[in-house]
Amino acid sequence: MQIKLPEPFFFEEGNRAVLLLHGFTGNSSDVRQLGRFLQKKGYTSYAPQYDGHAAPPEEILQSSPFAWYKDAIDGYEFLVDKGYDEIVVAGLSLGGCYALKISLDRDVKGIITMCSPMHIKTEGAMFDGVLTYARNFKKYEGKDETTIEKEMDEFHPTDTLKDLQGQIQSIRNQVDEVMDPLLVIQGEQDQMINTDSANIIYNESDSDDKEIKWYANSGHVITIDKEKEQVFEDIYQFLESLDWSN
Repeated sequence: MQIKLPEPFFFEEGNRAVLLLHGFTGNSSDVRQLGRFLQKKGYTSYAPQYDGHAAPPEEILQSSPFAWYKDAIDGYEFLVDKGYDEIVVAGLSLGGCYALKISLDRDVKGIITMCSPMHIKTEGAMFDGVLTYARNFKKYEGKDETTIEKEMDEFHPTDTLKDLQGQIQSIRNQVDEVMDPLLVIQGEQDQMINTDSANIIYNESDSDDKEIKWYANSGHVITIDKEKEQVFEDIYQFLESLDWSN
């Protein structure tokens, strides 16, 4: 069955740009509503998509977290090539980890992390999450149960998850080097990550201008959850507080 998959988006509006980064096993649709909201407020946004994402789950395993970070950096360079020299990086989950890392590798105007892990809750939880994603994707493709079970028997994400754990730990070890303005967003109902990650990012970063916001009724994919309008408004207020030159 032919299915329509999400694609990267570029909503060009004003001189101020926001790079929007999705999470592991996510895609650009997770940050699309945020992009449209920012466009109405006069902000340009670009959301790349990581290699192997928005594709059959086997493709994620053929890629690697190092390729995904390169995709995030390439997204930053895309905006630079379009003439934007002041860029905020906002990321959901793993995308927020990448936002922190990009701030150490490039010049950024500010950083927004949303439900971003600083350590994996448990390897088992992560493993189960990937299996659920793979199974749901196959159902979405219209495959029958027998085919799904056969393909799931051959789906082994262990090596990819080990690489991902290592990458997150490496970023975690550099949080104290982060100095740019920072907004940390965390849903209190998040079951995917250890929510104390938000406190780690906030407390250990060296930013003079930083804020942490908690959302009592939101889960992990906070950009499409029940408090998304408040999240978007808080992001907008943070963006407006920055010292833009234009």
